[in-house]
Amino acid sequence: MDEQQWGPVWVLRPSDSVAGVRHTFPSVLRSQTALRWYAGGGISLIWLGAAGTEIVHASGSAASAALGLVLLGLFAIAFLGAAPINWTLAVSRRFIAIAVVFALSFSLWPWLEWGLSGIWTYVGVLIAAAVFPWRVTWPSILGLALLALVFGVLGVGWNTNILWVPAIIGSISLMMAAFIRSIDSVNRMRLAQREVERLAAERERGRVARDIHDILGHSLTVITVKSELAGRLVDADPQRAKTEIAEVEALARAALADVRATVAGFRGVSVSGELAAARVALAAADVALDAPTTTDAVPPDRRELAGWVVREGVTNVVRHAEAKRCRIRLESNRIAIEDDGVGPAGANSGTGLSGLRERVDAAGGILAVGRSDLGGFRLEVTL
Repeated sequence: MDEQQWGPVWVLRPSDSVAGVRHTFPSVLRSQTALRWYAGGGISLIWLGAAGTEIVHASGSAASAALGLVLLGLFAIAFLGAAPINWTLAVSRRFIAIAVVFALSFSLWPWLEWGLSGIWTYVGVLIAAAVFPWRVTWPSILGLALLALVFGVLGVGWNTNILWVPAIIGSISLMMAAFIRSIDSVNRMRLAQREVERLAAERERGRVARDIHDILGHSLTVITVKSELAGRLVDADPQRAKTEIAEVEALARAALADVRATVAGFRGVSVSGELAAARVALAAADVALDAPTTTDAVPPDRRELAGWVVREGVTNVVRHAEAKRCRIRLESNRIAIEDDGVGPAGANSGTGLSGLRERVDAAGGILAVGRSDLGGFRLEVTL
């Protein structure tokens, strides 16, 4: 939410607002926070009773008293409506409604004269509710209190009693400013927490989507190759065809288990397991493999990432390369998969490589792709 556009966050709470939708005056005036403001502000209007009594006593007729009370009522309504209206305005424009309420107080001059400063506490509260920067809030409130002191001196002369009104204006208004900022801080934290939760959920969805792609991309590629092989062997070698079909079934079941584990967030990948799976997949695709017999060269804390690199690299070889030879190198700070084929189309932007790049970046490594000295494609990760 843009504070300069929509007003202070403490007012337009998440339950009252929808991101990207501009709040109109009617919607804000009917919001839950506005209703709470009306309730609290309405109770505070009881202090206008003293001003109403002074208006009646200062009136020379019933008509004059009625007019004064009507104007006092308009002042009260303006006070209640000014804060919600300010919540829809940019910071630089929030003084407008406050100035209107302040000016309206002078309509009571014929009855209250210099004593009208007694109702300026409501103006000070509006300054507090506008959530201006502190460098604007406290000088404005203290300036209003000082003006009330001047009115007191001009009205009754100097004595200690005239200090009460400025003290009330300053203390109540500054207290309200601190209270409102506390609410503002709490609701900002709530908004930040919701944003963190949203980003975490988005990141988790991305992780699940990436893992499922990597898992199914590899498994379905091997299943496809083995199914094609079994189809060719049905007549020539039925027994081997049955063996291939059984392996296809096992691969399908393993892929399903991996997907379930990934969704649950408990799936682990190891370079040794992926290297063993690579031997099976490449053999089914009739690709000769040149790879180390052990994975001891890879440090334990890097074996999961190395497993993802081997999985993605071998999947690309089987799916895209049309290769006859594949070479895998596992070192302490480097994993490389190379082939002698034509290389995958769109290798730099594929979904699998994009997901792998995210994993490598998160681990602080560098992923590089290019032509292999075997004549095909090279996938290399440096850690």
